[in-house]
Amino acid sequence: MPLIESQPDALANVYARSLLELAEEAGGRDRIESVLGQLEDILDTARADKHFGEFLASRVLSTANRAASLRRIFTGRCDDLVLRFLLVLNQKGRLGHLVAIAAAFDALVQERFGRIEVDMFTANPVDFAEIDRIKARLATILGKEVVVHPYTDESMIGGVKLRIGDQLVDASLASRLRRMRDQIQTSGGAELRARASRIIGQSGD
Repeated sequence: MPLIESQPDALANVYARSLLELAEEAGGRDRIESVLGQLEDILDTARADKHFGEFLASRVLSTANRAASLRRIFTGRCDDLVLRFLLVLNQKGRLGHLVAIAAAFDALVQERFGRIEVDMFTANPVDFAEIDRIKARLATILGKEVVVHPYTDESMIGGVKLRIGDQLVDASLASRLRRMRDQIQTSGGAELRARASRIIGQSGD
């Protein structure tokens, strides 16, 4: 079975907070940032490699065998703190919930350093200057350091959509067109027809 893609729960937050405290004691902000990056790399690998994801989440593989494999895979290749944390999760039967735990850890890190992560979706790739402009504007509005993750969504017509936490701010062209359609179908229909009639009447003069 693959890793469980779920939102952080109370237990995930407990594990994440413990890891944050250990990382802070071991090296402060630099160590915390390093641990976060390595957790994200492990999850990226698990999502890209089906067999690795199943290895982490398997209920068939024994705890002892998986622990031995984890040591062979990660010793010397990741922070010792990260390896020890994976071994604890394995021992507690929580390794399959690494997605939720890593998400909880990420949220704690962003809160600790006064940052907020924003997923930005556009129809076409955006250059660095535009990303910096959007980042600066969001930082002013939100009062926090903003980390922007740009994505291309080919289903969009134009504009931009921002996901901030669990909130979606939709300023895409498709969204604007839907709002315009709704306005026309409700109160704006009569006004639009009247405006069209005036324009047609003027053109005939």
